[in-house]
Amino acid sequence: MLWLVAYLDWGSTKKKCMVRPHCNFGIHGVPPIPDGYNPATWMLEITTTASELRIGVDFADIYKHSDQHREVEDLIKRLSIPPTGSEPLKFDSKYSQDITSQFRICLWKQMLVYWRSPRYNAVRLFFTTLCALIFGSIFWNIGSRRDTIEDLFVIMAALYASCLFLGVNNASSVQPIVSIERTVFYREKAAGMYSPLPYAAAQGLVEVPYIALQTILFGVITYYMINFEKTVGKFLLYILFMFLTFTYFTYYGMMAVGLTPNQQFAAVVSSAFYSLWNLLSGFLIPTSKIPDWWIWFHYICPVAWTLRGVITSQLGDVETHIKDSGFEGSVKDYLEIALGYKSGMVGTSVVVLIGFCIFFFFVYACSVKFLNFQRR
Repeated sequence: MLWLVAYLDWGSTKKKCMVRPHCNFGIHGVPPIPDGYNPATWMLEITTTASELRIGVDFADIYKHSDQHREVEDLIKRLSIPPTGSEPLKFDSKYSQDITSQFRICLWKQMLVYWRSPRYNAVRLFFTTLCALIFGSIFWNIGSRRDTIEDLFVIMAALYASCLFLGVNNASSVQPIVSIERTVFYREKAAGMYSPLPYAAAQGLVEVPYIALQTILFGVITYYMINFEKTVGKFLLYILFMFLTFTYFTYYGMMAVGLTPNQQFAAVVSSAFYSLWNLLSGFLIPTSKIPDWWIWFHYICPVAWTLRGVITSQLGDVETHIKDSGFEGSVKDYLEIALGYKSGMVGTSVVVLIGFCIFFFFVYACSVKFLNFQRR
């Protein structure tokens, strides 16, 4: 702009502009900059349309006919032609940091975001503790009652309700966080700050410590209030299945947001799958009673594998005789014959649930990389 290169002319004295002291001409009628005045503020004030009308000039037109304009145009033309023998700049990546550094920085950023989000994490832990106390009080001391089929189903109901209720809450509560973070990601991705995969990995990994703490709170309270068998192995398996269940529910919530344009649509889609998981998990309708054309969904239902694993880990080796007129045998026999839960399926259930965690996270990472729901 001309006023950045002009002399200031007032009275009979010419004074050089503070911004470009080497300028060699001025514009008549432009008031001088007061001593100690901010040059940027002064330039904004004198270049308004009102100032142009007052002194009767068009700064843009003056600049177009100035030597400075011609010099700049000549410089642009000269520099636009690369020197002889020069090669264009090449970079291995459009990102300034390698993928490991991107992941480390994104993880550090997400940890700060989560630490500064007490409305999400503190409330989640408080809700977990409250639910554990409620479930423990409702199913108080029923874990040691195994004499009838009715008692057995109450124990299974406690295990089933614990996994499903808190898991759905995890999936629902993480969706607003992921939706907000995705909006920030679109802006930072456009600026070339980091690539999608390190961001997705950091978003998934930052949840793990909070899920682990949530699992310990819920698992310890419910296990001892419900009074399951007090052995180290069964307690650790209970904690493991709870952790894997909360994890895949959380990653499922993230995946639902990643595959949909907004949080509201993700919530609708998620609710439909929660209903199907609930119906075909094998608890409301035993596996043997599920129609053949729906049995395939039972085996791809993560809640079914949670239920299979947590029930067989707690009751699969129990030899207590069931006193019921409709069945003659042990608890272990009833689980195998009536429900199809074999005690040897604990390891398989763990592997399958780990697979669901990896699958849901993988789909979320792919959605972040390949899908863009940003509206301009």
